[in-house]
Amino acid sequence: MSTPSAPDRFNEEKATYALKGADRPDLEAGVAAIRNVLKTLPIRPGVYRMHDARGDVLYVGKARSLKNRVTNYTQVNRLPKRLQRMITQTRSMTIVTTNNEAEALLLEAQLIKRYRPAYNVLLRDDKSFPFILLRLDHAFPRIQKHRGARKFKGEYFGPFASAGEVGRTLNALQKLFLLRSCTDSFFNNRDRPCLLYQIKRCSAPCVGRIDEAAYAELVGDAKDFLTGKSTRVQAKLGKAMEKASENLDFEMAAVYRDRLKALTFIQGSQAVNAEGIGDADIFALACKSGVMCIQAFFIRGGQNWGHRSFFPAHTNDVPEEEVLASFLMQFYEEVPPPKTILVDRALSEADLLAEALTGRAGSKVTLSVPQRGDRVRLVKQASRNAQEALERHQAESTTQAKIFREMAELFELEGPPDRIEIYDNSHIQGTNAVGAMVVAGPEGFRKGAYRKFNIRRAETVPGDDFAMMREVMERRFGRAQREDPDREGKEWPDLMLIDGGKGQVSAVKAVLDELGIEDVPFVGVSKGPDRNAGRETFHFPDGREFTLPVNAPVMFHLQRLRDEAHRFAIGAHRQKRAKAIGVSSLDEVPGIGPARKKALLMHFGTARAVKNAALEDLQRAPGVSRAMAQSIYDYFHGG
Repeated sequence: MSTPSAPDRFNEEKATYALKGADRPDLEAGVAAIRNVLKTLPIRPGVYRMHDARGDVLYVGKARSLKNRVTNYTQVNRLPKRLQRMITQTRSMTIVTTNNEAEALLLEAQLIKRYRPAYNVLLRDDKSFPFILLRLDHAFPRIQKHRGARKFKGEYFGPFASAGEVGRTLNALQKLFLLRSCTDSFFNNRDRPCLLYQIKRCSAPCVGRIDEAAYAELVGDAKDFLTGKSTRVQAKLGKAMEKASENLDFEMAAVYRDRLKALTFIQGSQAVNAEGIGDADIFALACKSGVMCIQAFFIRGGQNWGHRSFFPAHTNDVPEEEVLASFLMQFYEEVPPPKTILVDRALSEADLLAEALTGRAGSKVTLSVPQRGDRVRLVKQASRNAQEALERHQAESTTQAKIFREMAELFELEGPPDRIEIYDNSHIQGTNAVGAMVVAGPEGFRKGAYRKFNIRRAETVPGDDFAMMREVMERRFGRAQREDPDREGKEWPDLMLIDGGKGQVSAVKAVLDELGIEDVPFVGVSKGPDRNAGRETFHFPDGREFTLPVNAPVMFHLQRLRDEAHRFAIGAHRQKRAKAIGVSSLDEVPGIGPARKKALLMHFGTARAVKNAALEDLQRAPGVSRAMAQSIYDYFHGG
């Protein structure tokens, strides 16, 4: 079974059906739109998307028979309240047919992750999982932490629950196997060993302290360790230590002894004893007061590679088994499935899930509820951790709710804010200027809603922070008014925090007044007299100012919001600056592509040298014809 990566990978019929004139936000209009689609629906597997009047995706679902499944939505009295609310907003549908139900399940997970619909269970975690990568594109392979796309040739080990877990494992691997962690450029330019060799964390292949065959043996040992064959590595190190002692090479024996200690330490630091399990992920769900927590344990090669708690969103009125099933499909959108998946409860479509994940992994994946032995113990441990994590989360949420109530009182809001937008600007003497918007809510930062604004208007004077803030506000709220004039969506803030003092606040007020926006509260946040954290001054648009006690919990939360905006703005500025550094005057010359540009720079050294070169010198450059040399010369000399 092929694994689809996007709807257009299928050879199937796709169409959007809309009900003309259905603009009443009521149940009858939604049912009428669905019935209009039913007229042409096939009885075959596929995925359907429900859209509101603006075209936003409300829900993504899959079906063994599209016609039968969508028909259920017209029987409103049998639907839960959550789906009835969805139908009142439905105005059109998009249909994608698939070859079988397993493909539909995979596609459904992809579309949920892409569109994040309001009525689907969502995996609310935008952090990618770290892996350990053993690079195999060099005679002396490098070991490193890796996130993101698998674009390097090598073997990937993971996922690990956190960067801390990866760091601890890499630290142990350096002690155990002395593999290099440096970049290729660092490796190629060494003429003596670095500090890692001195502290016995690297075998220094860069300067020939170990040959290729011996290093390959270390790489093999590292693979054995990462794939669960640590007892074989332990026995090998023990024999090597005994042999060194017999040969009276006590210094080498001490090296092997230290490596054995590191191996024993990492084996003993495993909080979960999963020996004999092989590669498996373990999931357990806990629910209390309508909030759900899913605990995941990652076991690879019988070793515990950490655990993480997830708190899926949009779970009201959704059965726990359905939440767990939807979670699993979205989770394995990013992470390759292991051979074994253990869950704490029976799932109604367990066989279908296993079939879909098998297609994704390219090898057989089993999904089961263990009944006896060590696997039951592991699932029970995951269940206990899920319950404890849920209780901690609810205690923290209570504290967070109190902070948001205090914030509402402090800034004179109608109620606790659901969407807070924080704005900051970054530049160096007016160059590469960028504005940044960070979004936060009661559940934390909403990184998918972050925005950056490249300052590009000619009337915005470089380095003028007030003008930059005006441009950001005009673009942000000008677009909001065009796209959502009736404020039906959720993109309007309940509170804005502006990094700056009276000047920035005045600039924001002028823009909002000009746009006729009077009901978006905003406050300026300026640093204290000595720019000390905790001494910030808050500026209302009407000129009032106040400070908070240094140790006030709401003060700590506001500092965290402002610091995140500052971090995001600086990061955006650095990206823009790095991109600008790579821009060359050769990029503007007609007919100069990347290959010819590289050849010219390799021959002349700099773009300035190309610009100042004589016509005869350009003609002698490799890969440059007489006509191209003339074109380059004319471009720079006004010909």
